[in-house]
Amino acid sequence: IQGVIKILLVCVIITAAYIISTRNLISLVSMYSLQSVTLACLALALYAHDQAPVLLAIAVITFLSKALIIPYFIATIQEKIRIKRDIEFHFLSPTSSLVLSMALMLVVYMALTRILPATPSHENFVFFGAVIGLSLMLMGMMVMLSRKRALTKVLGFLSMENGVLIFGMFVTELPFIIEFLIVIDLIILVLLTTILTVGID
Repeated sequence: IQGVIKILLVCVIITAAYIISTRNLISLVSMYSLQSVTLACLALALYAHDQAPVLLAIAVITFLSKALIIPYFIATIQEKIRIKRDIEFHFLSPTSSLVLSMALMLVVYMALTRILPATPSHENFVFFGAVIGLSLMLMGMMVMLSRKRALTKVLGFLSMENGVLIFGMFVTELPFIIEFLIVIDLIILVLLTTILTVGID
């Protein structure tokens, strides 16, 4: 099961790289939805490994909210405002964003190796999960800072929150109630952004 968990973590980073580099908003929403489905599968795999009921609950909530409800809501907004692409980047081009992402992953890996010296780095899937979680948080932050459209910034924030969840699942015990509150916050954020986006975009 540890092999499956590592494969799912690699898939999460691939989706994050696509979110950073693509300009098509419809593809961005689809990729965020796929990332969230992968996250739900990751929670199920961890449940199979640890038998912790909280992970099963996280998988269900993640799938319903992040893979279905929020992407549908954002896609509806995108269709309403009729913006198909986010062409403009503030500071980083797609290529430089990908290069910086790889550099950030290396920095996170080296930092966690120093912080968690007792962990057999390249073999322990918990350590791998912590690295991917922190890297996804930073990559989501990059999307927020480097894009101009409000919708793209929201997708960056949501991707960053996925990184927080991954880090929490591997390093700390994330109680069900905290995840539930985070999801509620995200739904409220998207609702508020709907109003802002119509004006901003």
